[in-house]
Amino acid sequence: MLHGASSSRLISLPPFLHLPKISYPSIFNRRISDSLHHQTHNELVDFLDHLLRKSTTIQQCQQLHTQIILNGPYNSSFLAARLVATYSRFGFLYDARKAFECAQVECFSSLLLWNSILRANVTCGKYEEALGLFIRMQKLGVGADGFSFPLVIRACWLTGNFRLCRNVHSLVFQMGFQYNLHVLNELLVMYAKIERMGDARLVFDRMVVRTHVSWNCMVSGFALNYDCDGALEMFRKMESEGLEPNNVTWTSLLSSYARCGRHEATLRFYGEMRKKGIGSTAEALAVVISVCADSGSLEKGEVIHGYVVKGCFENYLFVCNSLICMYGRNGAVREAESLFSEMDTKNIVSWNALITSYTDSGFCDEAFSIFSQMENSDAYPMVRPNVISWSAVIGGYASKGRGKESLELFRRMQIAKVLANSITISCVLSVCAEYSALSLGREIHGHTIKAIMARNILVGNGLINMYTKCGSLNKALLVFAEIDSRDLVSWNLMITGYGMHGLGDYALKTFEQMIKAGYNPDGVTFVAVLSACSHAGLVSKGRKIFNQMVTEFRIEPQVEHYACMVDLLGRAGLLQEACEMVKFMPMEPNAYVWGALMNSCRMHKNMNIAQETASWILSLDSETTGSYMLLSNIYASTGRWEDSARVRISAKAKGLKKIRGQSWIEVKKKVHIFSAGKCNTTQTGMEEVYKLLMDLGMQMEIGGHSSDKSFVLQNVGEQIYAN
Repeated sequence: MLHGASSSRLISLPPFLHLPKISYPSIFNRRISDSLHHQTHNELVDFLDHLLRKSTTIQQCQQLHTQIILNGPYNSSFLAARLVATYSRFGFLYDARKAFECAQVECFSSLLLWNSILRANVTCGKYEEALGLFIRMQKLGVGADGFSFPLVIRACWLTGNFRLCRNVHSLVFQMGFQYNLHVLNELLVMYAKIERMGDARLVFDRMVVRTHVSWNCMVSGFALNYDCDGALEMFRKMESEGLEPNNVTWTSLLSSYARCGRHEATLRFYGEMRKKGIGSTAEALAVVISVCADSGSLEKGEVIHGYVVKGCFENYLFVCNSLICMYGRNGAVREAESLFSEMDTKNIVSWNALITSYTDSGFCDEAFSIFSQMENSDAYPMVRPNVISWSAVIGGYASKGRGKESLELFRRMQIAKVLANSITISCVLSVCAEYSALSLGREIHGHTIKAIMARNILVGNGLINMYTKCGSLNKALLVFAEIDSRDLVSWNLMITGYGMHGLGDYALKTFEQMIKAGYNPDGVTFVAVLSACSHAGLVSKGRKIFNQMVTEFRIEPQVEHYACMVDLLGRAGLLQEACEMVKFMPMEPNAYVWGALMNSCRMHKNMNIAQETASWILSLDSETTGSYMLLSNIYASTGRWEDSARVRISAKAKGLKKIRGQSWIEVKKKVHIFSAGKCNTTQTGMEEVYKLLMDLGMQMEIGGHSSDKSFVLQNVGEQIYAN
């Protein structure tokens, strides 16, 4: 126990202050010693407060705390509050709380001390603890002031508890702070954060005094809630009441339109802002740059880049990162890389922006090269690939059809102990769906359950897509049933899945359920439904759906819908009706429409319509060869070998190459791909495959079935992925 310098009361040194002595410059020690003996109480408080504010390390703060307890005015609530604030500044919340609890009893009536510990907890993210302290101070009769309530209000909305927010609003009025500007502004922020802009508007309209902060809170609140019309209304009202919007107001307005995808309006308002002489902020420039990235406006982005240079904003890291994204999304990867190379300081966002620039432009290998540089960089030892970096490269390979590299990277990511997010999982599931890798898909499904990610809408849709394409429709249906907040994509995937498996009635039933659930179908939905009707031979229902799309849902049929209808009618043998539909299409038929008609001609051996269609196919500038191959095979099946050769020569003259037919099979967790037209008799197991094909052929002939030899594929196996 130790005696204080200015009191006869005994005080004890808290255990956390038994520290090794810190060596300060001698002048510092002499000054403290002189102050303890020659300064008055108030002078000493001011002096120690100055030292605490100027302290640059936690050790200095702790040393001063010890000096205050041993020799200083330990009963000063002002110094106690400064100690709490200083510990909080260094992130030492535990020490701040100890300093608060060890303060003298007479200090606990000080609102300054309570506000200091409230602020420390809110700053460190301990919102519930801050609310607990507020309740405690109310029980002690300390009350609250215009500094306490903003902290408590902030803690309420950060917990996300709407009832707490309403209660604290009521308490504000009960304690007479309904006219306190600082408190009311914080209430505006609170209601914006919990998506209650109607309540925010009520508070705002009842305010007797409003400042720029009040108006900016409202404009930014509407921006946060994706209501650009509300933001503009508030902006114009501010102007009409004689208060000139400042650069913060303008930035909030720009942000609101950018969030709503109103790109042209955002750029127009930015031009208006410049005409009025309002100086651009780094934040405003970042918003406009992001709009140029999203809208594909490279020229306008380059103009904004000029403003960045002219306004000396190149040193703002987030502005440079936005510029890299803008150039990357517009395909100007060289400019993005040049800008990246010129940056003196780079963070993880900078590296990810450049990686994403390459993946968005389809340069997967270059993106992986940048990824590897970041992974092994000595210049930036603290910057290493995070989940966004991994996801960008994995997604890039997946989107280019390079599933093998994508899956290998995913395995590496798991080994590196980087937790995948919903985007990563969605990319990998799409690869599993493409390669029918059901075992791997199930493994990932199990991972999502463990990571409490299975109910995520992006992951859920990925699982439905994977299971339907891997032939496990029941599993897809189970996943669909477990998704709490289904979106239109979920319904479309299930309808497509039923259609793929020939279950047209189930597809139609799911479509009806979707309508009853309040979802408005889009063009993709009708492609899925019409395709399902086509594969199931539901002609009358398909016609009804097609008419319903136009008359009831006001969706203008596109070429994909006409292709589905031509396929539906053609498969049913209604070739003349299918021809009439092609002739009266409001747009030019493409290769898929002609291909559907030609395939129907092949199925029903109708050479008349096939001959009529041939001239159209040969005049197309399409890069696909499907229609050419169909026409060639139809000619070959009727013995017209010269015409068959002529069609193939025409395709070759146009530089068209036939994409090999492929099929997949999974054996013992290994996925094998079989490609047509590629023979490798040394491939392991191929002898057994050919022997099995011959046995099946013989059994077909014994059973009275004849195989269609108009399409003969030579299959060879190629292992593409081994688990």
